[in-house]
Amino acid sequence: MKFDFAGQRVLVTGGAHGFGRAISLAFARSGAQVWTCDTNAGGLTQTAVLAEQGGLPLRTRTVDVGDRAAVQALVAEVTADGGPLDVLVNNAGGVLGQVGRPIEEISEADWHALFRVNVDGAFYFAQAAAPHMKRQGRGRIVNISSGAGLGVSLTGIQAYASAKAAQIGLTRQLAHELGRHGITVNTVAPGFVRSNPTTERQWESYGEDGQRRLLDGIALRRLGTADDIANAVMFFASPAADWVTGQVLSVDGGR
Repeated sequence: MKFDFAGQRVLVTGGAHGFGRAISLAFARSGAQVWTCDTNAGGLTQTAVLAEQGGLPLRTRTVDVGDRAAVQALVAEVTADGGPLDVLVNNAGGVLGQVGRPIEEISEADWHALFRVNVDGAFYFAQAAAPHMKRQGRGRIVNISSGAGLGVSLTGIQAYASAKAAQIGLTRQLAHELGRHGITVNTVAPGFVRSNPTTERQWESYGEDGQRRLLDGIALRRLGTADDIANAVMFFASPAADWVTGQVLSVDGGR
């Protein structure tokens, strides 16, 4: 399926690497005007260089998705000329360097930090984008959750699994609230993909035996790529998904 987003405006969070970078570049290659943000300024620069090399329309901004005022300012910038915001992709998230530990060792700060980046950020961006999409009478919001939100986290990080499950709940609730305005809200739940420094460290930590067990548990017997996730996002954002909302698409090679 060839996706065409010519003339559309797309905002992707967490575009400094991995899924966010792949999603941003995929939309840009399909003709969209793309804005992407992250707190990782160096990674954003690399994303911008890749876009420039391909002659792609992409703008980057350094924004903390957990800062509601900064989120609102970015959405205001994207729509400053009165133009539309067609697609919002809430990809920013992750484990922020945390590792699995027993529940009694988890601090209040560690727990809230993962909800802030994975859930609060998605809520703040949806909250800022919704009025523009309502005025347009259309819009697409796609959240990037995780297989951890549907089952258990391979990392053993309680807050990550809980936050990703909360993101799915937010998706379903917003789908019902915003559907009457022509806005769809869906979630992509990726399986394990080696897409950034954190997942590379996780992969190496398994050793050869653990890596083999992980692959044996995947129906297709291979890991996915960031482009596999980008393709799913673009489906949800495309006219092919006009009557699809409140759904979770597992992109995990079959579990």
